[in-house]
Amino acid sequence: MARQNVSSGGSFEPVYGYCRAVRVGNQIHVSGTCARDPHLDGTDAYQQAKNILEIIEAALQEAGSSRAAVVRTVAYVTDINDKMLVAKAHSEVFGDVLPAGTLVEVSALVDPRMKVEIEAYAIEE
Repeated sequence: MARQNVSSGGSFEPVYGYCRAVRVGNQIHVSGTCARDPHLDGTDAYQQAKNILEIIEAALQEAGSSRAAVVRTVAYVTDINDKMLVAKAHSEVFGDVLPAGTLVEVSALVDPRMKVEIEAYAIEE
């Protein structure tokens, strides 16, 4: 099967050896995604989640897909008290799609300014 790698041009991609998304057949796997500057300094988890979901949607589009094909998301937050802020952003983007979803608290993300990381999985019909 053909493999399509989608790069977002993020500076950590070559360091860690990954790409933003991978499409193989009708499946698209989007890596854990965090907000980027200027969406890190002085922003809350809602604003970061909105930026993250924009990045994810752009990767899906480059892979020939869309948010409508998303079947699962996993959100990691550094403070579980931010769950409603992340849920609001997620619902605004995926409310009509209703993918399976998980939201968990983690002790830290790569950059201490990051409050949220989201990964997504899509299947094209």
